Amino acid sequence: MGKVRVIPATRDFHTGLSKNSMRKRRVAAYARVSTNSEEQVTSYEAQVDYYTKYIQGRADWEFVKVYTDEGISGTNTKHRDGFNEMIEDALAGKIDLIITKSVSRFARNTVDSLITVRKLKEKGIEVYFEKENIYTLDSKGELLITIMSSLAQEESRSISENITWGKRKFFADGRVYLPYKNFLGYEKGEDGLPQIVPEEAEIIRYIYAMFLEGKTPYAIASTLTENGIPTPRQKAVWTSSTIESILTNEKYKGAALLQKTFTMDFLTKKMKVNEGEVPQYYIEDSHEAIIDPCEFELVQAEMARRKGLRATYSGNTVFASRIVCGDCGSYYGAKTWHSNSKYRRTIYRCFNKYADKDNKCGTPHLTEEEIKAAFIAVFNIIMTDKETILDACRVMQETLTDNAELDTKIAKVKDMLDDQHTLIKTHVEDNMHRSQDQEAFWHKYEEYEKRINELAAELDALKLKRLQRIQEAEIIGAFMFELYERDGVLESFDERLWVASVDIVTVYHTGDMLFRFKNGMEIKHLKSK
Repeated sequence: MGKVRVIPATRDFHTGLSKNSMRKRRVAAYARVSTNSEEQVTSYEAQVDYYTKYIQGRADWEFVKVYTDEGISGTNTKHRDGFNEMIEDALAGKIDLIITKSVSRFARNTVDSLITVRKLKEKGIEVYFEKENIYTLDSKGELLITIMSSLAQEESRSISENITWGKRKFFADGRVYLPYKNFLGYEKGEDGLPQIVPEEAEIIRYIYAMFLEGKTPYAIASTLTENGIPTPRQKAVWTSSTIESILTNEKYKGAALLQKTFTMDFLTKKMKVNEGEVPQYYIEDSHEAIIDPCEFELVQAEMARRKGLRATYSGNTVFASRIVCGDCGSYYGAKTWHSNSKYRRTIYRCFNKYADKDNKCGTPHLTEEEIKAAFIAVFNIIMTDKETILDACRVMQETLTDNAELDTKIAKVKDMLDDQHTLIKTHVEDNMHRSQDQEAFWHKYEEYEKRINELAAELDALKLKRLQRIQEAEIIGAFMFELYERDGVLESFDERLWVASVDIVTVYHTGDMLFRFKNGMEIKHLKSK
């Protein structure tokens, strides 16, 4: 056997620096506090001062910088600018050693913490955690970091769960909170409850009124923008989505649905729309209303009607998308005659009347006065048998709101879907731990996936059916309210009553009009000879 001679290492294993090098070690520190309270700000300033003096006090260290983040949670590193800048500088070769107070100050997410430490370790960059006395390039460093990070993560989970519990207790007690800074119409009152801001409330009422007059959210948004009215966020330009949000927010009728969304993951803070995963709390009369509850429900019913139309709703009057041609089934639309003369007037006729020159629709045009007069006549027929019609509506409502059978089906499909998810998860885990035919594995996997997609589609269809029944019940409810509130003969046209009661009016070539009301009842109006 030959003679073995050991050649000593001349460079540091981790840093790559020559062992005889006299270059100072470039050192930075990281300081973070998680809230903006005065006490924490003092702690933050103290950390910066401490680390600056601590690093500059070492003759063998070269001070780089104290990187900082204020008022930021440590559960992930995505939005921590100071932290991210420090890591970029370190990987760019500007830092050899990072000092920080503790593992929990560095990151409370085990995955983020370990990924970052390993990334730095590959480049020979060390991190020192003072509280735990851990050097990451030490042989024990990574094991200790894993343990400490896991403990810190559990601490963060516990805090998050306590906050969530507190919020749900707040909801369960029926207390209402609004994001007042970006919420039009209300401010926080002295009693802690929402208090109406009169000038802003007028804007809300104007929006609801325009919608019931036939305007689209886009048209309403354009009107408000043109009039120089600022949005809830004090912007100059309104959007359709902002209008729709206002039109569907139950807070404006004095009620509150709490916990519409919830936090899925305490680490990512990812929010999800609550579809039954956690409890919701609905409070009636929680605060003073800006919009009458019946008018609010009327708007919801009209919104549902427009969304259910076979064509895009684009009208600017209450007659839009409610009058249908009996010949071709197209909607009637407004057309202006003699627009530049004193004989100017608006009539309504079939959109497709002249689409086919050889076979044009024979249905007549109608004036607003004719439509209004016909509505008054048929509604007064309803008023002659008001109580009987109301009783029939109540029966319909009870039937539509009894969803026990649908709920049972939904629960059954949910259970079947959960079972399939469990089976596919087990199938994947089994493939990870034992050798098997991969073609057979993927065949079985696709079968599970196909069944999951089928059940998910079935569940969506059942939920949609349930929602449609509830919406239909609400539409009938709005019709009932208007009918109940009316006494005697209707003498003049009422836009709100038209919107609340009329579903579709079919016009025939004879000029006769068939009114179908929201409760399904149909009454024919014959054209006068």
